[in-house]
Amino acid sequence: MEYRIEHNEAASRFEIQIEGKLSLVDYIKQENVLVVTHTGVPTELEGRGIAAALTKALLEYVRKNDLKVRPVCPYTKAYIQKHSEYSDLMAE
Repeated sequence: MEYRIEHNEAASRFEIQIEGKLSLVDYIKQENVLVVTHTGVPTELEGRGIAAALTKALLEYVRKNDLKVRPVCPYTKAYIQKHSEYSDLMAE
């Protein structure tokens, strides 16, 4: 499913509203690295691929903007391990 994900730079996160509920991926920008700190999807929205879509949007943003990513969030770490096409984005 395609989701309309917004990059809320002021809040340092990628987000989407579904059924009046907010799902998000938070990050902290440190120079050219996005440190991903949290992925959150309300329980009632789980299982729809929302976290994956948010994470993919963040990683595509990182790639397009010649940045790197440092996942502190376990979900983001696992996503990159499953999708090796993003492993080159990992910060040293």
